[in-house]
Amino acid sequence: MDENLMDAICREFGLEAKDANSYSPLTLAYIGDGIFELVIRTVMISRHDTSTNRLHKKASRIVNAGFQAKLADKLKPHLTNEEKDIFRRGRNAKSHSIAKNATVHDYRIATGFEALMGYLYVSGKTDRLIELVRIGLEEEVEK
Repeated sequence: MDENLMDAICREFGLEAKDANSYSPLTLAYIGDGIFELVIRTVMISRHDTSTNRLHKKASRIVNAGFQAKLADKLKPHLTNEEKDIFRRGRNAKSHSIAKNATVHDYRIATGFEALMGYLYVSGKTDRLIELVRIGLEEEVEK
């Protein structure tokens, strides 16, 4: 079995892997935002042979607070108790910023979603992360 991306990065850069629970919810959201975008970009380049400008526009419809809030609502019934707890911690974290073009409500929900993505990535649960994104996106990526 291939090693997951987080483990490979830690190994190559001589970093010590930390327990996912040791990161703050906002730190998990920070890395989760990037990982979610990487998953979406990977799906986009695999499904759409088009210009980078068009790829960016398609990805931008998905990688934003409003869409992520809708995705989180769709995923709630599929989350384990542990995942619900991580989501709640991220949602309730006190951030000193807000995304442009997003309501406070959507931004907080999106932060919870990103924290969950970050937690799954840092925990090495890449298969679960991808499964949840797939469930959330079922018909959206084709548009």
